[in-house]
Formats: sequence, structure tokens, C-alpha cells
Amino acid sequence: MKRSIRQIYYNAFSRFYDRFVALHSSDAQGAAREFLSNMVPVSEGDRILDMCTGTGSLLLRLRKRLERGGLVVGVDFSRGMLHVNQKKTETYENICLVEADVASLPFPAQSFDAITCSHAFYELKGESQERSLQEILRVLKPGKVFFMMEHDLPEKPLVRAMFYLRLASMGAKSAINILRHEKMMLWRYFRSVEKVITPTGRSKIMICRK
Repeated sequence: MKRSIRQIYYNAFSRFYDRFVALHSSDAQGAAREFLSNMVPVSEGDRILDMCTGTGSLLLRLRKRLERGGLVVGVDFSRGMLHVNQKKTETYENICLVEADVASLPFPAQSFDAITCSHAFYELKGESQERSLQEILRVLKPGKVFFMMEHDLPEKPLVRAMFYLRLASMGAKSAINILRHEKMMLWRYFRSVEKVITPTGRSKIMICRK
């Protein structure tokens, strides 16, 4: 399979990713992921999909919440990220890792009872965002929920301008467009959309019900 420039970048970055996060962020991101994992409703035998799972920080939290017989599946397009993830999760029977593009998920329709994506959806480029939302609808069971956590738009004008500048420097024009029309975009796909601010105040969770 031909590797994109983004895949090559994340494969290389995976060797330093966890250390980078630890050095450049407080525990706020960990607390936000804990808050998100606790929001996901689980029952015995449920299957949860974690999109853009990276090195598995949310995946491990979701695993703790599963009843006997349940399964949490982590999907990422970076083999390097999944390699780091596997070292953390290989001892757990209820975790499965899959290398795949989230815009073309290799799962049957209505396979999952919940889907999560933490601080990664805005990084999807162009049509990948639309295709990913279509795929979420396809593999999510009726009445179930997609939880999307992202950094919230800062209220202070100067901080907001710096936030936009950071996204632009990453080439994330589509992310800026989503920020401006986020709820409207999600309403096109889901029958209800609710926004919840995490206790840290830095991230938001979009609760999207199919």
C-alpha cells in the first residue's frame, strides 16, 4: 500500500509522540479523555470503535469500561502509531487494533454500539471528513452515538486568532471551516447533536446521535 506524506510523518512522529505530549501539556488532556470515556454508555457485549486511535490513550480508558464479552477496536492509518499502541494493549483480550483509513472503514454496517474520536477529526483533510462521517453512520447501530472531542474555540479574540493561525500553519483550512460551521455540518448527518464542555474548559465533546 502506497504511503502518503501524512502517514510517513505520523509513522516517524510515533516514536516521540507520547513524550512530546507529556512535555508540552498538563494533565488537562488526560482528564478530558477520562471525562469522555465515562460519557460513553456501555452494556455487556458492546463493541466500541475509537477512530484515529493513535498511541491508545483513549482506547485504554474505554477498555476499562467494557463489560465481559465486549470489544474496543482502535483504527488508525499510521502503522507507527499502532505499533506503539500495540505495546501498551497487547495483553488485553478485549482490544483489537486495525490499520485503515477512517474514510473507508473495513467493517460491516451497524457493527458498533458507540464510536469515539479524540482530538483528531479536525486533522482530516477535505473530502476525508465527509466520507468519514458517512462511514460513521454506516457502521454505527441505529440510535447509537458518535462522540467527537476537539479543542473548543477560545473566547478571547487574541487567543482565538492565535488558535486559527496554528490551524492555518498546519494546512488545516478544512478544520477552520468546520469550526465555523461545525454544528450545522453534523446536523446534516445525525438526528441530534449536543455540545458539552469538558471540566477543563479547553475541550468540547459533540454528542451525535444516529
